[in-house]
Amino acid sequence: MTTLAEYRSSRELFNHLTLRELRSKYKRSFLGWAWSLANPLANTLVYTVVFGVLFNVHPQSGGPSHLKVYALYLLCAMLPWNFFQTSIMGSVGSLIGNGNLIKKTYFPRELLPASTVGAAVVSHLIEMGLLVVVLVCFGDYWSLEWLPLTLVLIALTAVFGLGLGLLFSVLNVYFRDVEHFLGIFFLLWLYATPIVYPTRLVAGHHFPGTHINALTILKINPMTEMASLFRSTMFYGSGADWKALLYYAAWAFGALLVGLRVFNRMEGRLAEEL
Repeated sequence: MTTLAEYRSSRELFNHLTLRELRSKYKRSFLGWAWSLANPLANTLVYTVVFGVLFNVHPQSGGPSHLKVYALYLLCAMLPWNFFQTSIMGSVGSLIGNGNLIKKTYFPRELLPASTVGAAVVSHLIEMGLLVVVLVCFGDYWSLEWLPLTLVLIALTAVFGLGLGLLFSVLNVYFRDVEHFLGIFFLLWLYATPIVYPTRLVAGHHFPGTHINALTILKINPMTEMASLFRSTMFYGSGADWKALLYYAAWAFGALLVGLRVFNRMEGRLAEEL
């Protein structure tokens, strides 16, 4: 098991691996970092046309911001979701992609998925910084007091992504179907999370043949609280529901503990499997 002292002594390696991820991501591309915005903007355009125009879905106006723009409502949850998904999907192949490095020298193997998440954090902060500028331009914000809480939410999302990234990256070494399964799983998870639609659209629905409210089941999903928390702080400019914040934090740190435990149990034979 890797000790805290080993983690501290490997900080320079972690920084190097993170910078390598950032440099290689858009190497030799003409638009460079602009590509990090292309995917969320394209998704926003599609969902805005489908849900905002064709299905006439509009967010409720409220809070200090008084915003009503569906595209901004969508981005406040879509960007964190993309960050979460990118962190995990990038981490899944990190061990296999660095098989030669693992075979040649010893270092804490957790640094590989962690550096992928670290690079995703940098990209996400740039995206969220641009979104904050747009929100301030369109909304009636008297202050930016919600920004510290937004940074806490980003940190929790990174912890959540790292925990699942550790778990699935080591499982992917032994079971190569994991990466393909996750692609399908994240598509289903996206639509099981109120990101492209507001929760009020499902609040009045019940599962067929039962008295169970669909929103009750939806609330079990931790990413439902993620979307709600980011929208509360950024889109509405109001405070967060502390119960929802604690629930999301419990999932994030629970995933990290499980991920580390499984990773440490299975990393012993990594060099052989690779």
